[in-house]
Amino acid sequence: MTETLNIIGGGMAGCEAAWQAANMGVTVVIHEMRPKVETFAHRTGNLAEMVCSNSFRSDDNEQNAVGLLHWEMRAANGIIMQTAAKHRIPAGGALAVDRDPFAESVTEAILAHPNISVSYDEITELPTDGHWIIATGPLTSGALGEAIQAETGKDALAFFDAIAPIIYADSINMDIAWLQSRYDKGDTEEEQKAYLNCPMTKDQYEAFIDALLAAEKTEFHEGETAGYFDGCLPIEVMAERGRETLRFGPMKPVGLTNAHDPENKPYAVVQLRRDNALGTLLNIVGFQTKMKYGAQTEVLKMIPGLEDASFARLGGIHRNTFINSPTLLDDQMRLKSKPNIRFAGQITGVEGYVESAAMGLLAGRLAAAEIQGRDIETAPINTAMGALVHHITGGAAAKTFQPMNVNFGLFQPVEGLKNGRRGRKERYKAYTDRAKIDWQAWLDAQ
Repeated sequence: MTETLNIIGGGMAGCEAAWQAANMGVTVVIHEMRPKVETFAHRTGNLAEMVCSNSFRSDDNEQNAVGLLHWEMRAANGIIMQTAAKHRIPAGGALAVDRDPFAESVTEAILAHPNISVSYDEITELPTDGHWIIATGPLTSGALGEAIQAETGKDALAFFDAIAPIIYADSINMDIAWLQSRYDKGDTEEEQKAYLNCPMTKDQYEAFIDALLAAEKTEFHEGETAGYFDGCLPIEVMAERGRETLRFGPMKPVGLTNAHDPENKPYAVVQLRRDNALGTLLNIVGFQTKMKYGAQTEVLKMIPGLEDASFARLGGIHRNTFINSPTLLDDQMRLKSKPNIRFAGQITGVEGYVESAAMGLLAGRLAAAEIQGRDIETAPINTAMGALVHHITGGAAAKTFQPMNVNFGLFQPVEGLKNGRRGRKERYKAYTDRAKIDWQAWLDAQ
């Protein structure tokens, strides 16, 4: 009888790991503590619930590393990408989904799979035997986190992660705001108008920055010294780095023309993206925040067009933990001190829904092959998945290890191509062409 694969955590990584292993013929049990044990960020008991954003970022698989990761996951019959396609909503060149139906569909598919069962319990200790994957994500329970720390003998690294507010669309003043994707990007009119834009003059921007810096913010408890992941900084932290930082970040006005006043270029623009298929909910793009709730509503209502905004959810901040994977994991994603345990998802030090699910996909395949007595190598280094797993399991410097999104800087160079900006388009295309060949060959060999 085939041994069971146990997976702790029913998020993106856990579901993808379970799906891959189950489709390879292995019996899988997912251990998910919700809804019995709640977290700061989750609202439901659904598997694969999205909390920080509803976007999987760029879907371009020839010029963007995360788009290439999308392609690799689709080629591997990944459940996260399959389900994202079913619940896709307009987002310009990005892949965004209607988050609640997405999570419901993943949950239904997992529960319907004959090789997968779900146990709603909290695992508080590291298992001593059997085959396990820990995919508990950024909100690992306190007890399990302590058990991981006790085993590794190291302080768990940590950073703070923030969530952006969500606004009811019908509370936005469309006499001020307008619909347009940056540079009108998208193949259809709907895609080209996937973002709602709120313009600011220089005086409005300066007043907004003043209020943002002065607003009352969530303070950390004594002893909490973790930093932030640079790809998900709270807007207040960005503003503290310089008054123009936001205007060159999430509030940049480039590629946009105010439909109500096309002759005057906005000094800054706040963008909102559809958060559900109906378009009744919008999230403020890049506006992760640690402002306290009262201050948050006051400051955000200073944005032109949002004066009477109603909030479906306010932003917030939570602690996100991850392990020092370059020190602790081997290239098969196994814990060196307990090789019956693999880690997957954000807890390994990758950042983003796509990267988390990708590490779940890889861990699930490697674990299933091991259970079946087959020896397969980890993903080829010239693939997006291989470049990412190589980075977290040995390519990164352990002393300075921080969460990482997939990017072409992790890829091995292609000989004979130009470096620098002029050769970037050709170089990225060469990376993706090579990766697709190597990834398909790796899948075919299994």
